[in-house]
Amino acid sequence: MDAAAGPAQPAEEQPEQLLSIGAAAATAGTSERALRYYQQLGLITPAGCTKGGLRRYSRDDLARVAWIRQMQTLLGLSLDEIAAVLRTDDRLAEIRHAYSEALSDAERISLVAESISLQQALRATVEAKRQAIDAFLADLDARISRKSEFLAQLTGQADAVGPSGS
Repeated sequence: MDAAAGPAQPAEEQPEQLLSIGAAAATAGTSERALRYYQQLGLITPAGCTKGGLRRYSRDDLARVAWIRQMQTLLGLSLDEIAAVLRTDDRLAEIRHAYSEALSDAERISLVAESISLQQALRATVEAKRQAIDAFLADLDARISRKSEFLAQLTGQADAVGPSGS
């Protein structure tokens, strides 16, 4: 360690290094335009801003972007559906905080009941997507089956007619 640098601070005391929009986009595997659009839709809020108005992103911001991208690609959710999921996540975080500060059992019971209700609604959204995917797969299976039967008929006819067509 360089003596002029002074003693190293523990990780929890060091200020988090915020990323520029370009670095954040590269790290998140998305574009700067997507980050701006997510912000415009209220899906993310950059952790900071420079005096000149340039956005700065934290690790938590990047984790949220990764969660957004996962919901898009893995679950096939639209940005409106993702916004609803994120609102639910944000409310669940508020509930956890409120639960730790709740003064009465009645408050805690109410918070847990709300948490369950929110998670059931989220599950219903995901279940609807799963059912849509199952229906899509069933349709694909039916198409594959029909084409396979057709191919079998064609190859059976070709064998019966012979290679010269006679």
